[in-house]
Amino acid sequence: VKRAAMAFRVHAFTRVHSGRLDLLRYAFSDRARTGWANERCMIALMQRVSEATVLVKQVDVTREAGVIGSGLVVLVGVEKGDTMAQADRLLDRLLAYRVFPDHTGRMNLNIEQVGGELMLVSQFTLAASTNSGTRPSFSSAADPDTGRQLFDYLLAHARARLGKCATGEFGAHMMVRLVNDGPVTFRLRVPPETEQD
Repeated sequence: VKRAAMAFRVHAFTRVHSGRLDLLRYAFSDRARTGWANERCMIALMQRVSEATVLVKQVDVTREAGVIGSGLVVLVGVEKGDTMAQADRLLDRLLAYRVFPDHTGRMNLNIEQVGGELMLVSQFTLAASTNSGTRPSFSSAADPDTGRQLFDYLLAHARARLGKCATGEFGAHMMVRLVNDGPVTFRLRVPPETEQD
């Protein structure tokens, strides 16, 4: 019995000690210092708005591409290695995220529950690395063809689920005018499924 108890204590100590080592390794790792900076994620910057307009500028002509009333404006960044599965999960989160107030004033309702409108705008600069220096690096951003494919996929599925979704023009010079209601802004990052907690 004593030997068994001693063996259990040694095993428990080894597991705790190993856990502490793992924690120390994480604490001094690049991932711990930079947070999500080294993860491959599809990114969304979501703003609750009372109204928004996106304009597309082409040479000397500026045209109105999309307009919404109360709802969400979501800037979308695509990184290298992002997939359609990530786009699906991002859309699920956007439509389910509770950012609108209920009768008590608490953020308990999602965009579908309040009948809000959605605007998706592509923004590759969200994938920039800003860990050092004074100029952003876009080495982690997806190439234009991949970015367009995933953004168009996200947009099509958003329209299929909501009936409509405003947008600008991928890769164009755009101007987004909005009234942030709150202000309320959230940054969502959706990693590959194998990297989720």
